[in-house]
Amino acid sequence: MAIRGGAARLGAQVANFVVRVGSLTILARLLSPKDFGLVGMVTAFTAVLSLFRDFGLSSAAVQRPTVTDEQVSTLFWINMAVGVLLGLLGTAMAPLVAHFYHEPRLLAVTVVLAFGFFFNAAGTQHSVLLLRQMRFTALALIGVISLVVSAAIGIGGAKFGYGYWALVAMTVTMPLVNTMGLWFTTRWVPGLPQRGVGIRSMMRFGGVVTLNGLIVYVASNFEKMLLGRYWGADAIGLYGRAYQLISIPTDNLNSAAGEVAFSGLSRIQHDPIRLRSYFLKGYSIIMGITLPVTAGCALFADDTIHVLLGRNWDAAIPLFRLLAPTILVFGIANPLSWLLTSTGQVGRLLKMGLVIAPIMIASYFLGLPYGPQGVALAYSIVMVLWVLPLIAWITHGAVVSFRDVMVTTARPLASAAAAGAIAFAVRMTFGQSLSPFPRLILEGGALAVTFLGLLLYVAGQKTLYLDLLRGLMRRPPVKAESLVSV
Repeated sequence: MAIRGGAARLGAQVANFVVRVGSLTILARLLSPKDFGLVGMVTAFTAVLSLFRDFGLSSAAVQRPTVTDEQVSTLFWINMAVGVLLGLLGTAMAPLVAHFYHEPRLLAVTVVLAFGFFFNAAGTQHSVLLLRQMRFTALALIGVISLVVSAAIGIGGAKFGYGYWALVAMTVTMPLVNTMGLWFTTRWVPGLPQRGVGIRSMMRFGGVVTLNGLIVYVASNFEKMLLGRYWGADAIGLYGRAYQLISIPTDNLNSAAGEVAFSGLSRIQHDPIRLRSYFLKGYSIIMGITLPVTAGCALFADDTIHVLLGRNWDAAIPLFRLLAPTILVFGIANPLSWLLTSTGQVGRLLKMGLVIAPIMIASYFLGLPYGPQGVALAYSIVMVLWVLPLIAWITHGAVVSFRDVMVTTARPLASAAAAGAIAFAVRMTFGQSLSPFPRLILEGGALAVTFLGLLLYVAGQKTLYLDLLRGLMRRPPVKAESLVSV
């Protein structure tokens, strides 16, 4: 079921990737860097509040072996209360955000974006129910539909001259449509909240997850606040689009595999042998996707920016290239965090966040005098240096060892390095006279074909992927499932 669910999520995330990149490509040609920068200034603040939108209760409900309808109903009303509170806080923050950036237009933008907290809160527990049932196909379709609708609204608004308000409308529409889809799919109506139904431990778990998420978010996004404050809307617009393009592969992969892996690993957390086997197989596949993407973004940053954003975004090319190593870092780190979260070891993740966050923030201040490029370089250096200590810390005393991770990563890493060198040679030999789009097709195709050949036949991972393909092709047995696993 987990493999088939992963296939559904992966297919949906391919569609998600196409829509996100396609909409960004169109919007980049209709709007200016300043339009993106104005909205980015606000989301740098409001996204902090979004970390509290479910207080980690969705993760707690999925991680628990059993959960009752009374518990889910009570959690729903807690989520709603938190959503309303965050909406009010977001509205109250509006004057502060406008004052911080010296930009009065941000007052109205912040107020409108605050509505997103309520929309998200209303669908959190409905999403949990689908996750517990492992109805990943339904979740995937809802996500794609909400993205398509919001992207269409954003593009339409930009086409008719609404500027940055098109981005605001797109941002608010997505959680609204997503929640409507979740309610329609589950057909679950929450009951009244109740006391004494055993949610205190779930609140503790969720609180740690939320605190860790807050620390990681502040450490990962503080540079955007600094750039917006000291270098202006154009700088944050350029940096933000480079950062967004770099994040799309890992975000999509995290969304496609994360929900499936977390739910599946949580179910076998008390079976160390199966847990280790399943995790390492999945980890190998994730590395097989992440590593060639990292090589492609670093080597062909100029063509990627020209094709996706256009010539007006040339200043984003060095930023895109400098940020490329973070694809690899998050590709390595995210699956390891699923391993800890699914086994209830969220305290260890919190300690890691408390260690790395001050180092990252200090690096931003060191790079800030040199503008967006200095910040991007500092961010990438810190993240790359953090990888090996992170792996050692997470695997200490775990069912998966440091050696397991290194061995699993070695083959796709060597294949990606060799494929990248060959693809770059192809570019230099045959691509110099081509325009950006056909050259990107040439070098990207050379990278993909070479990497697959090396990985499957030279690195000897053909059997792994054939087993995965057979698992995807098996038809699942039809069985009824209740909304809540008791």
